[in-house]
Amino acid sequence: MAISANELQSHHSALLRYALFQLGDMPLAEDVVQETLLAALEKPESFSGQSSVKTWLTAILKYKIIDVQRRRYRDPQLISPLIDEENDKSDFDSLFDSHGHWGSDAPRNWGQPEANLNDQHFWQTYHLCATKMPKRTAMVFTLREVMELDISEICQQLEITATNCSVMLYRARMSLRLCLEKNWFDAKISGAIS
Repeated sequence: MAISANELQSHHSALLRYALFQLGDMPLAEDVVQETLLAALEKPESFSGQSSVKTWLTAILKYKIIDVQRRRYRDPQLISPLIDEENDKSDFDSLFDSHGHWGSDAPRNWGQPEANLNDQHFWQTYHLCATKMPKRTAMVFTLREVMELDISEICQQLEITATNCSVMLYRARMSLRLCLEKNWFDAKISGAIS
């Protein structure tokens, strides 16, 4: 199925938004989008027509982003110093009692959290919370929850064990929960956020 360069270019903005959200770096996001469009132009036969062009391009983009994340993970000069997840002092074990049940800091009722998904301020708060996570933890969370990779794929891509991956996912989820409660849900209840 023939796809024109103009048709591919018409998806540039959507792809750029996606890449920017994943990478947090506009020049890098632009480079990855250009690589995606170039790959699509070079191998148009890989588009089978079973999905939309946008879905096909997004799939290519996801793998380009994974490549960038892998390079960041392996090359310490590309990212700020990583917090060692094994010795991370932001341990969440104190949230639970000796039997593994929630302690006094149990999750509160968030009401209708789905309603927040259309709120631009919520996503700003989410992004702020995500940037506070250690880089490797955020990377694993993004690969699993946003890009929907299987744990085995993440382990293969980042050359980590399944146990390490699970620990990082746990820490990411707990970190996001605490940060969103403090900076979004509690702030909305107290009136600090409109």
